[in-house]
Amino acid sequence: MLVLAIDTSGSGCATAVYDGAAGVILARAQEDIGRGHAERLMAFVDEALSAAARRLEDIDRIAVTVGPGSFTGIRVGVAAARGLALALGKPAVGVTTLHAVAESARKTEPGRPALAVIDAKRDEVYVQFFDALGQPETAPEVLPVDLARERFSGFDGLVCGSAAHLVAASEMAGEASRKTDMIDIAVVARLGAAADPASAKPKPLYLRGPDAKPQAGFALTRAVAG
Repeated sequence: MLVLAIDTSGSGCATAVYDGAAGVILARAQEDIGRGHAERLMAFVDEALSAAARRLEDIDRIAVTVGPGSFTGIRVGVAAARGLALALGKPAVGVTTLHAVAESARKTEPGRPALAVIDAKRDEVYVQFFDALGQPETAPEVLPVDLARERFSGFDGLVCGSAAHLVAASEMAGEASRKTDMIDIAVVARLGAAADPASAKPKPLYLRGPDAKPQAGFALTRAVAG
């Protein structure tokens, strides 16, 4: 199985071609671009395919991060994955960023539970707990930093993600140092290859509304011709 993996959930834009049978990444293209995912994503897809010496028609499955993360970035990635899957007649699957973060940490120390913590800004964090086998034990949620720190104060597993340092207690400082701002696209590809297309259809995971909200109170009264 050849998997095309896509991540636009944060400031980075990443794609990879993954050989599921061999369990290896054939090629990847990624860069921390900040903004402009919609304009640049397909160029990253083309770059990864070219480096892997594969065509888009060779792809058997699309895997994409579905959040939580950047509202606009998630929307871009999911829309692209759905469009490519429709055009190719191949399945698309969604991978949460929290799952990807937890699995990245568990690669270094397998067999340990993991608490994935991503910075949600505004003194909040996205959190989810995974057991020693990598299975979710809690639903993904957004919590105030203070509440997350209090709730997981006794956790002795891996604390990972971009906000690990905000939640981890002092005795977990070593685990907190594993925080990362970039999602590992290789992990997204591997999780996508193992996902069930029937139950993991890509759908944005928004744990709160977008930061940009429509303004109210500025509507002008419509003039009526007399």
